Amino acid sequence: MDTTRVAVIGAGVIGLSTAVCISESIPQCSIDVISDKFTPDTTSDVAAGILIPHVYPENPVHLQKQWFQETFDRLFAIANSSEAIDAGIHLISGWQIYRSIPHQERPFWADTVLGFRKMTESELKKFPQHVFGQVFTTVKCEGISYLPWLEKRLRGSGGQVHIRKVEDLWEFYGSYDIVINCSGLGSRELLGDLQLFPVRGQVLKVQAPWVKHFIRDEEGLTYIYPGTFDVTLGGTRQKDDWNLSPDPQNSREILARCQTLEPSLQGAWGIKEKVGLRPSRPGVRLQKEILVQDGHRLPVVHNYGHGSGGFCVHWGTALQAVQLVKELITTLKISTSKAKL
Repeated sequence: MDTTRVAVIGAGVIGLSTAVCISESIPQCSIDVISDKFTPDTTSDVAAGILIPHVYPENPVHLQKQWFQETFDRLFAIANSSEAIDAGIHLISGWQIYRSIPHQERPFWADTVLGFRKMTESELKKFPQHVFGQVFTTVKCEGISYLPWLEKRLRGSGGQVHIRKVEDLWEFYGSYDIVINCSGLGSRELLGDLQLFPVRGQVLKVQAPWVKHFIRDEEGLTYIYPGTFDVTLGGTRQKDDWNLSPDPQNSREILARCQTLEPSLQGAWGIKEKVGLRPSRPGVRLQKEILVQDGHRLPVVHNYGHGSGGFCVHWGTALQAVQLVKELITTLKISTSKAKL
């Protein structure tokens, strides 16, 4: 088996980065990305794309730290290259603030981001309602630029994209050797994974070019993330809410909360409402599986369920998915050799 035919389902940040990672790591793979939605219509296009990790209760912390470190290192390298503008990646500094002392003053990712430290008393004066805060520099990744950049890299290495809805993984039997499932929330219907549920996120994209630092309140329900094209104001976390239409009341609340933290936002203009459904579950599902039907075997690698943390760990989980693909290729070669005998 000289060429391994790989189908990647899903074209958000997880699907495209996994496809690119495979093409970079295993050149003998031919890769097709299949999805009914591509940028600018994916959940990843709504996300702020700032690297401040979400915590997954069911994934070991050391693994989450590894995923984040590998993702941060990858994006930091791009931010320091001539590709930075095209890829939509830049460094950003700011504050994470609390109204009471947090249970964990130093999160597991503190050593990965740059210059992580406790805020001084004078810095906290900017936020009179808050008693504790942290300062650090991290990476921001503009989905609206990064996804097309990933797609361009994929096409440059011979990969192809196809726009269509996938109804069943067995559609790929016979045409592909391995299927990579990065269908996000689609896996609920595709696989019947009832651990997967939507967490509705509504944000505002506003013009406020004077805002240069991010502000993240408590565990990130209220946030202000300046970007290249606009400032993202958030947000909501509405579990099991499938509504993709903007809610005017949500918008008013978001704007009011953000203006309390940064009063200058009262001068913001060009307000646009965006809604995305985060594909959430207790842990990222990252594993290989051999599906069996009528004596046929279909090798699958699952990589989905990243919730609000997709951008934070996308390259780390892609690297692990690549390792699983390599293991499956070895298995396929062994089974092919046995068949010849």
